[in-house]
Amino acid sequence: MSKNAVKEEKKVSEGQWTTGLYDCFSEDISTCCFTWFCPCVAFGRIAEILDKGETSQGLAGLMVVAMSKIGCGWYYASKYRAKLRTQYSLPEDPCSDGAVHFFCCSCALSQEHRELKYRGLDPSLGWQGNMDKRPPSLASSMER
Repeated sequence: MSKNAVKEEKKVSEGQWTTGLYDCFSEDISTCCFTWFCPCVAFGRIAEILDKGETSQGLAGLMVVAMSKIGCGWYYASKYRAKLRTQYSLPEDPCSDGAVHFFCCSCALSQEHRELKYRGLDPSLGWQGNMDKRPPSLASSMER
């Protein structure tokens, strides 16, 4: 079994992050590089999944770019971190969502991206792509 396959089978516990905020280089180097060099695309993918397809990757990415131009991109992104935490009952750790995105946005995006992956969602597929790969009974429960 490859090293990546082992990482994809990481144990998921309700109410706990699967990885730490600063596990960028030790957990999943490809996600780390992706979120550091393409943060708007990474954010767009995360937002589309969390909005259950209501917001497209492109629109979410453009929104965070526009908000960043006026110094508020971190605030917009932190709202989606809060949505992720609520969805999976995750703690606001190590500090508030706004502070995490303000001081270390790339680490936050990397952690959020990994969280979705370890919980069985592939951000690169978008919402519809993830629904297409799910069994019908599970897909309908996720759409609620």
